[in-house]
Amino acid sequence: MKTIENLKEFLDEKVILYNNPKFIESDPIQIPHKFSKKEDIEIAGFLTATIAWGNRKSIINNANKLMDLLDHSPYDFILNHKEEDLQRFDNFVHRTFNSVDCITFIKALQNIYNNHNGLEAVFSKGRNENLQHSISQFKQIFFEINHLPRTQKHISDPLKNSAAKRINMFLRWMVRPNNTGVDFGIWKSIKPSELSCPLDVHSGNVARKLGLLSRKQNDAKALQELDKNLRLLDPIDPVKYDFALFGLGVFEKF
Repeated sequence: MKTIENLKEFLDEKVILYNNPKFIESDPIQIPHKFSKKEDIEIAGFLTATIAWGNRKSIINNANKLMDLLDHSPYDFILNHKEEDLQRFDNFVHRTFNSVDCITFIKALQNIYNNHNGLEAVFSKGRNENLQHSISQFKQIFFEINHLPRTQKHISDPLKNSAAKRINMFLRWMVRPNNTGVDFGIWKSIKPSELSCPLDVHSGNVARKLGLLSRKQNDAKALQELDKNLRLLDPIDPVKYDFALFGLGVFEKF
């Protein structure tokens, strides 16, 4: 890639190619797309993003199982479940996310909606130029209920040098406008310019090949470098390039 203009043109074309409803068919974002109420979308999105690692088919299958267990009314279940309703989660497992973690997440979400005004309100707090401080603060609030220490590993902390891929992906879903029918744009208190790219093996490898990233690890420092370079390409909506990087890596084996 000769110049930043060439690179922008190339990536903008890839964004158009992948940021469309066809993308939903093979992506975990299909799970929150089953709902129309804001709170259902954000809870389904958050729980799906939480287990979004490993094989995409098994992520989608297990996220569907979770929605079954939540009676396909995530918000109503989170707010109104009784202790005995939680027994149905006893056999739920996705990789290292087990039934104990799952039940803790349900109780933590109940606390967030009852006492902190919901997920959007919590993520809207404590921001500086991006959302990485907010994610760290969110983790503290999320785990203010009784929990086993092991469950904490299922929410990353950018201030402990994590790229927090899954939470950044969830935030992209909630915040980026619904111009093409993929992301939801239901959170109005956060701007797309504040988002960070969900950095994983695929997007990291492609970003390195394109000269957008020099750091070898996919950690918080790498995310900072990638964010800075994507903001040069589009300061208003830098994270649209997640579609390009992911598509090039997964579908085109770039």
